[in-house]
Amino acid sequence: MSSLWPQLEPLLSEVEKPARYIGCEDGAQRPPHDPDSVAWLLCYPDTYEIGLPNQGLQILYEILNERSDAEAERSYAPWTDLEAQLRSRRMPLFSVDTHRPASEFDVVAFNLSAELVYTNVLNLVDLSGAPVRSADRTEAHPLIAAGGHCTYNPEPLADFVDFFVIGDGEEVVGDITDVLHRWKRDGRPRGSRHAVLRELASVPGVYVPSMYEVTYDGADLVSVEPRYSDVPATVEKRTVADLAEWPYPRNQLVPLTEVVHDRLNVEVFRGCTRGCRFCQAGMITRPVRERPSDQVRQMISDGLRRTGYDEVALTSLSTADYSGIGDVVASTVDDPSMCGRVSVSLPSLRVDAFTVGIATEIQRARRTGLTFAPEAGSWRLRQVINKLITAEDLYAAVESAYSQGWRRMKLYFLTGLPTETDEDTAAIAELGRNCVEIGRRYNNGASVTVSVGGFVPKPFTPFQWFGQNTVTELNRKISLLRDDLRRDRSVRLKWHDPAATLAEGIMSRGDRRLGPVIEDVWRAGGTFQEWSEHFDLGRWTESMARHGLDPDWYAHRHRTLDEVLPWDHISAGLHKDFLWQDWRDALEGLGLEDCRWTPCYDCGACTGYGIEHIVASATPPAGGSQGTGQDLSTGHEVRVSLGVRP
Repeated sequence: MSSLWPQLEPLLSEVEKPARYIGCEDGAQRPPHDPDSVAWLLCYPDTYEIGLPNQGLQILYEILNERSDAEAERSYAPWTDLEAQLRSRRMPLFSVDTHRPASEFDVVAFNLSAELVYTNVLNLVDLSGAPVRSADRTEAHPLIAAGGHCTYNPEPLADFVDFFVIGDGEEVVGDITDVLHRWKRDGRPRGSRHAVLRELASVPGVYVPSMYEVTYDGADLVSVEPRYSDVPATVEKRTVADLAEWPYPRNQLVPLTEVVHDRLNVEVFRGCTRGCRFCQAGMITRPVRERPSDQVRQMISDGLRRTGYDEVALTSLSTADYSGIGDVVASTVDDPSMCGRVSVSLPSLRVDAFTVGIATEIQRARRTGLTFAPEAGSWRLRQVINKLITAEDLYAAVESAYSQGWRRMKLYFLTGLPTETDEDTAAIAELGRNCVEIGRRYNNGASVTVSVGGFVPKPFTPFQWFGQNTVTELNRKISLLRDDLRRDRSVRLKWHDPAATLAEGIMSRGDRRLGPVIEDVWRAGGTFQEWSEHFDLGRWTESMARHGLDPDWYAHRHRTLDEVLPWDHISAGLHKDFLWQDWRDALEGLGLEDCRWTPCYDCGACTGYGIEHIVASATPPAGGSQGTGQDLSTGHEVRVSLGVRP
């Protein structure tokens, strides 16, 4: 094994935040190099501060290093200053654990949590020394892999990634390691790269794009079909049936420098059945699988004791839905071994399940930040998106928090949602003002931050057929809010750049023809596109024009039921006809109940895989499953139809 540390160390005094690159964190591993083991380099395609807390990467890091036939290290995107130093000295991408060159690993695997990191993926592959295009690699190069939520539409990166993992990674990384171990044992013979990729294509949950032929008719996608009879026509996602069998990470990494979410993180459940129609994570991670409460308490206790953290975040898509959340929070705060030092944060919090009881328990140690996500300003629009909380639910949650001493909180909304009117936009400002008024009953300095993001339709949601709002329209709606809130100093407005929303939307539902665009943007210097100071929409649109592609066609037009979608050969378990009916119900303003507590409506996520929801309680959590008691049998009064733009 070789280490680049002697060459790297002198460079660190020349760059910003050198602690990003030295490793040595508590919990870090320095696996011995075994030429017979399958060596994985797990990469997060953004900075160390963003990537280190990623639980998916840390879980796989531990699972792989527990195997006798595998070893795993980590890498993050070097910031532009270090990248310049590396390129000027012809130094490659390296692991932060042993500073081993990326070329010495068998697999370089990326976590894809956002579309705008795609250019960083190409940049890191290039820094590793491998050709950026899969077709140009040989047996001498690492295999390039990717997992994470963005892989549910893998097509924009199909030219660059050798194989994608669809779904949960805990089990499938073992299956992939088995295949690659046999390949290494046979000496990776010349000409065998195609054969090993073809074998990987038969592993459930693995998609190898080079094994599929894509056909177009003009602008339309006609089909994505396997080239060989032993390659599946549809790639089904992998789902871990019982989360209790995977209590990871056991040894969470403790960074030596400041990172986002610098605290102990414990995943309490996976999946969500609330049915929010905009939420891809809620759709693709079904069914709900709760971790046993005893295991959660043990992971919290062990983790706090080992790391020295005084804050724990209970993570999931909607943590207040966890059965017995109140008991878990209370037992954590009351843990005598922590001497009352522990704060509990619930980063994903449903307003209709946030009670005075939970607020009381949380504030006993230290008040953490509170963010509620009504998503839409009006009840009518929340019916459309199936976020079935009323204004009264929000006000009750906000009052619970203010009454327990909170002074500031954040409300998150989306704009550009299907059927959205200016009245819905104005209702966002009204909600913000009303929350401040409630807060002033308890504290004159009460304030609210209203954060607004542009809506991007995602694959495998009922809104996958919706044409997203243009940049002009999103800017107009944000201007309405700015004007409305201009004189309300207690309501601070923040918003996401609509231009970045457009680029994200193009990639979200794009096809393979976008590969050259991603490569163009990267070659033009377009890395770190998630960072506003680096994002440049012009690079994307100019490249699309050069390749004869139309942003409007990709992002703004509505799709029809008979259109072949680029991800139709990938399966998240959801029936397409269920998603289509839910889309139609959205346009009618009809809500759909949480299926954990009601009869199954056959979305496909459970029945297709023979898995059921695993919950610890037979009754809905505090606040009720939907928390509203609303009559969902009738829709709204605004009749909506979608057609071709004149």
